[in-house]
This record gives sequence, structure tokens and C-alpha cells, in this order.
Amino acid sequence: MVTSKTTVEIINIGDEILIGQIVNTNASWMANTMNNSGFSVTKVTVIADEKDAILQNLHNALNRADIILLTGGLGPTNDDITKHALAEYFNSELKIDKEALQNVTELFASRKIELTEINRLQAELPVVCSAIKNSNGTAPGMWFEKEGKIVVSMPGVPMEMKGIMTDYVIPKLKIFFVTEEIVHKTIMTHGIGESHLAEAIKEWEDALPENIKLAYLPRPGIVRLRLSSKGNDRKSIIHEINNKIQELIFTIPEYIFGYDDITLEEAVGCLLKKNSATISTAESCTGGTIAQKLTRIPGSSEYFKGSVVAYANEIKENLLKVSGDDLEKQGAVSQQVVEQMATGVRELFNTDYAISTSGIAGPDGGTPDKPVGTIWIAVASKNEVKSKLFHLGNNRERNIERSALSGLNMVRQFLTD
Repeated sequence: MVTSKTTVEIINIGDEILIGQIVNTNASWMANTMNNSGFSVTKVTVIADEKDAILQNLHNALNRADIILLTGGLGPTNDDITKHALAEYFNSELKIDKEALQNVTELFASRKIELTEINRLQAELPVVCSAIKNSNGTAPGMWFEKEGKIVVSMPGVPMEMKGIMTDYVIPKLKIFFVTEEIVHKTIMTHGIGESHLAEAIKEWEDALPENIKLAYLPRPGIVRLRLSSKGNDRKSIIHEINNKIQELIFTIPEYIFGYDDITLEEAVGCLLKKNSATISTAESCTGGTIAQKLTRIPGSSEYFKGSVVAYANEIKENLLKVSGDDLEKQGAVSQQVVEQMATGVRELFNTDYAISTSGIAGPDGGTPDKPVGTIWIAVASKNEVKSKLFHLGNNRERNIERSALSGLNMVRQFLTD
């Protein structure tokens, strides 16, 4: 049993990844799963479905890491060559594995499909490997051992790979290797950019103990702060990280909306349910994005009633009862109009709260007084309307996304004040 730090390399095989035909979701899932299981992933490589590429990259990886995980190139077709490359690398003949053949035969029988010779040959495996049952497909995985190191080859189909990893690979690796406990905790923030956030929490960050690492993970409208630590006592690690998070909450309470993988719309949904409250939206520049975010959550019908995408001024005026005089004098992108939109849609759908947006998303339509990226957002309740002006830049898609998140965050703040 190996007790030192255990390192992992992932090799994803597939021309379809290299030409950009599909996104390599396998790598992110595998890396996350291995990391959460206590293994350190040090390298991810994507290579062509070619024998020489497989042999060379496998050789290099085995010189660096303890565990090599391969996906792709296993299947019934001629372009799936991983198995043959592995047989050559481990200097092993191929032979029908009786248990693997039985699994393939039973799978085809359960689907009432004839087992062809090409499918039968999927049970032909290198003699030196241990076959891994694939409960979700026909190509078995393969487990190789060499000088205390492990090589595991799995199909590239995500559902099949995940089943093999979860049911077989992780449990067996945990027996073979003794690993450290690795704990990650992510703090989700909105309303402050990465550089300003770093400045705001500088003293807190400087005071972090050496064993806790901080990473800034920004994306449009959101900055995630990930705390990571390793050790032998998981409870102790979690306790120490939680203490640091409590300090952070005291430092920047207005920017934190949740933890780990929660989205802003999920956080708002939880607050609406907690308060037995309902919401509607009136969207111009965001074009229904806020409504889409809210309704993507299962059970959102409990609190979301409906939306009006009021792109044209006549819709704002006729449906949401926005003053035609204000539209003419102030313009659609104005505090007066966006507040009336929020009030109008709240009354139209008879909800407790409403969000409205009106702005110039771009890339055209800006003026010297109202350049591209000028966005007004309002939130209305029965007794109050709050509005805010944002200047977001000149990228249309980013402006729409950031406007939607800003609107949701205004509702969150409304509900927590």
C-alpha cells in the first residue's frame, strides 16, 4: 500500500475533442472527483486517437504520476485503438475475457439486439489487465498495475466513464493508496470586481494560515473565492475553514450570496420560498434572461408567476402602464421608466416583488449621455421601489448576463434587509 502523496494524470483520447467538435467535460468531472477523493491531479492531456500518441503520452505520464486515467478510444469501431496500444505497451496478447463477454452478451440480450462479432470482440482484452465491468455500455474498462503504479482505461462516453469511476475505480484506488483529506469551500460573491474584492479582503487574506490556500475564480458578474486545505483530520480542516469564512462574512457581508455551487437565482429562490413570496419580471435589455434563470430551477413555479419582455416602448406603455410622457422626455433607459415597469408588472401579475431592466446592451445604440452599457434596474414591492444605475461596458452578451445577475442580487438584498 502506497502512503506518500498520490499524484494523478488524466489523458483524454479523441480527435473530436482536439478539433473542437465536443467539449472535454470528462476531464473536469474526473479531476473534481479525484480531488474530492484525496488525490492530487497534476496534469490533464488531450491527445489524438493514434497509437504513437497514446504510447508516448502514457510513457511520459508513468514517469511522473502514480495513477494514469485514460478515457476514449474504446469501442467496436476500427478507429478505437486504445486497447491495442495498451496491449503493445504492456507487451501482452489479447484474449477474450469470459466475464467481459458474458456482460456484453447479457446487455445485448436485455435490449433484444443481436450480438455481432465486432461487439463480441469488445470482450477481447490484454491478458495482463483486470477487466472492469461497464454497467452502462459494452466496452469494459481495464485496470493495469506496473511497479506500484496504476493505469486505468475507460470508455469516453461520460455516463459509462462516470459509472466505472464511481463503482469501481475510486473504491479500489482508496484501498491501494492512502490519501490526504482535501477540503474545498467556495464563497460566492456578486457586486464587486476581482481587483476591488482583493483589496477589500487583503488583511483577511494575509492572515490566512499557510495550510489554507485562496484562489480567485472570476466570471462575468461573479467572483468565487475558493479556500482549500489538506491534512489527515477532515473535521479539523473543515472547522478551521469555517472559522475563516465567518471572518470573511464580517468583512464583506454585502457581497456574499452563497457557497459552493449555488447560483444567484437559486439563492433568490430560497429566500422567496422562505418568505412565502412571489415575483415577476419586466425585461427590456435582458430579453427574458432573468425569467429564464429563475424558471430553470425545479419548483420555481412556487414563487415565479410570469414575465413581460417589454422591448418596444408601446409594450411598456400599453401593458405596463409606463407614462408616455416619461418615455418621450426621459427615454426608455431612465430611472422613471424602469421604476414604472417594475410597479406595472408587479400589479399585472399580482406578485410580492418584481424586477425590471432597461438599458443599452450594445454594441450599437449608445449616445454621449447614455453610452453602451448604461443599464437601469429596479425592484418593486408593495410599499417600496428601489432603482440603481449601472455602467457595464460595451460587450452585449456580458452586459445582458451582468444585468440579469445585478437584478437578482437587488432582489436578494431587498429580501435580506
